[in-house]
Amino acid sequence: MERGAVRKSEALANEAVSCLNRALAALRDIWEEIGIPEEQRLERTDVVRKHIKSLLDMMVAEEESLKERLLKSIAVCRKELDTLCRELQLGPFETEESTILQMEKNLRTCVEVLQKQKRDRKQELKALQEQDRALCDILCTALFSIDTGSVPSLDDLDRYRRHVASLNTLKEQRREEFVSNKRQIILLMEELDHTPDTSFERDVVCEDEEAFCLSEDNIRALQNLLQQLERRRALNEALCAELRSRILALWERLQIPQEQRDSSAVHLAGSRARTRRALQQEVDRLEELKLQNMKSVIHAIRAELADYWDKCFYSQEQRERFSPFYDEDYTETLLELHDAEVGKMKIHYERHKDLFQAVQKWEENWKLFLELESKANDPSRFTNRGGNLLKEEKQRAKLQKTLSRLQEDLERKVQTWEEEFKGPFLVKGQQFVEYVSEQWQQYRLEKEKEKQERHLKKSREMEAEMLYGSAPRTPIKRRMLSPHTPAKVSKLHGTSSASTASNTTVRSALGAALSHSPTSRLPPSGKKFSRARTPTRPAVKPPRRRLREQNKENALQLDRTTLSAPTLKGFQL
Repeated sequence: MERGAVRKSEALANEAVSCLNRALAALRDIWEEIGIPEEQRLERTDVVRKHIKSLLDMMVAEEESLKERLLKSIAVCRKELDTLCRELQLGPFETEESTILQMEKNLRTCVEVLQKQKRDRKQELKALQEQDRALCDILCTALFSIDTGSVPSLDDLDRYRRHVASLNTLKEQRREEFVSNKRQIILLMEELDHTPDTSFERDVVCEDEEAFCLSEDNIRALQNLLQQLERRRALNEALCAELRSRILALWERLQIPQEQRDSSAVHLAGSRARTRRALQQEVDRLEELKLQNMKSVIHAIRAELADYWDKCFYSQEQRERFSPFYDEDYTETLLELHDAEVGKMKIHYERHKDLFQAVQKWEENWKLFLELESKANDPSRFTNRGGNLLKEEKQRAKLQKTLSRLQEDLERKVQTWEEEFKGPFLVKGQQFVEYVSEQWQQYRLEKEKEKQERHLKKSREMEAEMLYGSAPRTPIKRRMLSPHTPAKVSKLHGTSSASTASNTTVRSALGAALSHSPTSRLPPSGKKFSRARTPTRPAVKPPRRRLREQNKENALQLDRTTLSAPTLKGFQL
């Protein structure tokens, strides 16, 4: 391409020379035609030469001037590039080998690009500074540290942008927190009937939200104010709850009618100041009424105290330690002592409530076990239908397992309690293990006593049967419902006839013995007395053998039991 340009340039130069030669030739022809002398022709040709030379010199000078300007521009651009690179914190600019004109153009373009970058950075820095200043005014924080006299680097601008973004996020968070806390503060002040009395409280409640300074100190003060108001509300709620509980307790102690309770201030919801005042007035009224009804109030407190004693399984000895319980001098001091004791017992019960409830559960299961055992001894349960016996047996087996599991669990809990509190856990004045052992011992003694009573009753029945004969054990209804058994009827007839004969003999003998008893009438002589008593023993022995042979049901009940001589004497009148 360069060779073509050179050839073209040479052609143009040759063309220019040809043009010049043609022009000179034309001028000479003209001069000849005109007849201009040779001297003038030379002069004129010299003028043409000078003119052409001047024109070419001027053109060369202009091109030389252009070259100088280009070189000067290159130097200036290089200098500006060096300055811009330093300001923009860029590396040194490197130029490629090219013509002067191309180099100047490239350098000038680069200068324009870097100048634009400089302007953009300055403008962004200015915008970030404005945002930073506005956010710092709202958040009361320090401005971002940056050199405003120099052009910021890209890293500086990036850090500045992230800093401003974080401030915007912090502003939104604090604004949201402020609006939320302000709403709660206004509600709490209304609930507490509190009027803003400090400049900060007025700024929070009354000022525009946009005008509030969202500084860290203000946010902390706002949180403190909210916490103070919440503590006051919690205190009011606790006070109102205490007043309500006192009112309910006084109602129970004073036996206030339900109509008066329904219209009372205790049903007012919330914990506002007027609610608290109304509750306090009700408490004061009831306290005054309590002083007027001291005796009934103390009796009510004693019932409550006895209930806590029962819940804590206090023994009689432990209860008697509180001697004011038995004092009959109903004074305010006695009432205060009872109130203090109830409070102490309430705290004691609530502190060990789980353990007491576990013992109570064991007690309930134990009572249910005893009830099932008593039902097991009731003969009437065999007449019930519907599988009740099977249900009772299953329930008894399940209850025994439950009692065993509860007892083991309680023993572990009691041991932990005793290790923690360094003392014995008492149930009705005894340690738990001893108390349970005593319950089982009493249960076994009762069973043994019932067994002995059954044996005694059985022996007495046998003695009575030996003396008076056996009574039919089949119920009347069942005998009447089975008339179609002639074999059994005949057998029963034989048994009943024999029983009748024996009973007649016994009654006659006993009648004779009773009519001639020495307590009612003394016999006239020993012979009559002996004759009156002689038939009694032979009359008793024969029915004894016949009953064992004929009455199978009575034989099963006798169960090979022999009557002792003292017992038999007891039935001889």
